[in-house]
Amino acid sequence: MAMTLGAMAAAATLTLGMSGSAYAAEGVLTINGAEYVDPSGCYPVDWFPSSVTNHTDAIAEVHSGPGCSGPVEWLVYPGETYYTETAQSVFIL
Repeated sequence: MAMTLGAMAAAATLTLGMSGSAYAAEGVLTINGAEYVDPSGCYPVDWFPSSVTNHTDAIAEVHSGPGCSGPVEWLVYPGETYYTETAQSVFIL
């Protein structure tokens, strides 16, 4: 019985550890009309003026530099749209 409980505990630990590493926002992030379903990571902003619409369960960071570098210009909360003429990338986890 102790061996069975130990195996179950090890399996539960492994499962819980793996679930956090594959996280992505749930929903749709729209940048200039391009839709990204369950987005995760960095996305380019490729023309100006631009719009970022966040219909996910996470906050999107709008960066002034390419590749999600430079200062964060704005935080786009779920349900919001942000318009910009200077941002070059968007990061969402």
